[in-house]
Amino acid sequence: MASGSIHVKVSGQLQDHIQQQIGEDGLYENASEYIRALIRRDLQSREDAWESLQKELGPAMRADDSEFVAVSAEDVIRRNKRR
Repeated sequence: MASGSIHVKVSGQLQDHIQQQIGEDGLYENASEYIRALIRRDLQSREDAWESLQKELGPAMRADDSEFVAVSAEDVIRRNKRR
């Protein structure tokens, strides 16, 4: 995979926060390392969310059609108004 550059301009609180994360007092050597870590964390978070959704919906996706009950939009609206 080819490497490339992306230039991002930050200032104010964002710049201050980045500066706190890098250097002698921070966890990262430089801003690029910190940004890459944020992107990796974001990607992992998305993967975790997808796996959680699949786990939650899996039983319904495998259920037989006879286990489902047909409801109208009006039924759903009426039920939600009672809550």
